[in-house]
Amino acid sequence: MMKTKIGISLSGGGARGIAHIGVLAALEKYGIHPELISGTSMGALVGVLYASGLKPEAILELINASKIHQIISWAFPAGGLLDLDKVEHLLRTNIPEDDFSALNKKFYCAVTNLNTGKFELISKGKLIDYVLASASIPIVFEPRIIRGQTYVDGGLLNNLPVEPLVDQADIIIGVHVNHNEELKEVSGIKAIAERSFRLAITKNANEKFGLCDFVIDPPKIRKYSTFDFSKANEIYAIGFEETENRILDFFEQLDLNKVMEEKKKRLTGK
Repeated sequence: MMKTKIGISLSGGGARGIAHIGVLAALEKYGIHPELISGTSMGALVGVLYASGLKPEAILELINASKIHQIISWAFPAGGLLDLDKVEHLLRTNIPEDDFSALNKKFYCAVTNLNTGKFELISKGKLIDYVLASASIPIVFEPRIIRGQTYVDGGLLNNLPVEPLVDQADIIIGVHVNHNEELKEVSGIKAIAERSFRLAITKNANEKFGLCDFVIDPPKIRKYSTFDFSKANEIYAIGFEETENRILDFFEQLDLNKVMEEKKKRLTGK
């Protein structure tokens, strides 16, 4: 029997992205181990740690032990309100080698190039600067300058980077953690800014759902904000529970003949 190659794309979403860890843990519980990973922003951070060989539970422990809600330094650099120096230290401490080729699984990192006005999917060469760039929400975080180009959050233009998985994976799982609902009131500059950015990135993610064979988009995640890192265990549990509740639906998707036929229809329009 032909082995089914599974790819997973992890969206951005700030603290909401901790749900990705729960999703990965639930998949592994049922023997599902994605071999191809793409991610943007928090999805890139979780994705690269997973691709480096860390188990989901270890990633959660790392976030809790590091108190990631305190990792973000409240500074005032020229390019943003916050900096990611301590997050960089976390990555360099826990990823043995700063190179995509050293990862255990194939990983694609989505970033936005402000110079060209286009998104890029990086999978070769130096690793950590691109992951940090992918997590650099415009204005909030200082952008990253890499080879003379200015990079920010990949979610700005591509918050569900499934493109590199389409031709490589038999099954594509898309995990979206920005489930939005109608709000009766949006007040305060922080709430307005967060809501505006989230709506914008959700739109470009929704357009990618059709390229996925299976989408996980937990509604319960909507009550958490971008910076609710102190609630990591709760957010993790939501990702795990949503995935476990839908695992039978996923196994139905593993009818590979059916999946390949649907994929052909999407790609050819026939």
